Amino acid sequence: MSFAIRILVAGGIGLLALSQTACNMVPRYQLAQAQNRTRQLHEQNRGLLAQIQSLQQQIAGLNARDQTLQSRLDNLLAERNQLGTTRSPLSDATNRQFADLEKRYPGFEFDPQTGVSKFSNDILFESGSDELRADAGPLLSEFARILNTGEASQLNVLVAGHTDDQPVKKASTKSRHPDNWYLSAHRSINVVHELHKHGITNSRMGVAGYAEYQPRVARTSNDARRQNRRVEIFVLAPGASTAGWDPGTVKK
Repeated sequence: MSFAIRILVAGGIGLLALSQTACNMVPRYQLAQAQNRTRQLHEQNRGLLAQIQSLQQQIAGLNARDQTLQSRLDNLLAERNQLGTTRSPLSDATNRQFADLEKRYPGFEFDPQTGVSKFSNDILFESGSDELRADAGPLLSEFARILNTGEASQLNVLVAGHTDDQPVKKASTKSRHPDNWYLSAHRSINVVHELHKHGITNSRMGVAGYAEYQPRVARTSNDARRQNRRVEIFVLAPGASTAGWDPGTVKK
């Protein structure tokens, strides 16, 4: 092979080698970029999976809470429906006494058909409080006196508290009543304590709290909310039972 040909061959081989090296450098650079991007996406994916797991745990907790609250609400609704269809066990004489009480106290309502008494929260409590107003004492005293007279002294009572749809916001109120369930129940409890002071034995009484879930008026005006804030007292015959409470099993 001539010297010139050898030079050309050697040059061609050199160019081929340079070309191959250049081709190999580009894929490796792109591969490094792709690997870095893959690592970034992997880290992002791990972060998203952790967030998803956290949200799934929160959802599971909320679902469990919803089921508990729904079960509680269903029980209270069933209890209230039973009370609403119960015929009043009061005699005509007792009905007349409650009717007279209704005339003298504008914030007190009495239904002679069912024997249900309704107390406006305005005459019993200050806003957001479960402490009875000082001027609520005489009304509850007379109410207790009627229930301790004659055949009415054999009857039982269920005190049920209701709130409006406004959530508890004030920190001072929230520390005592985290939500309307607590507020409605605490008000009922304090009414029971007051009735006990006036001679109604604890074995004759029960307590319920409905929060905002049993409104008298299905509106959100100030007047509707005023009507929905109330305490109801259901008068029950001695053998009546509500929400698993059977007065017949209670030792008097």
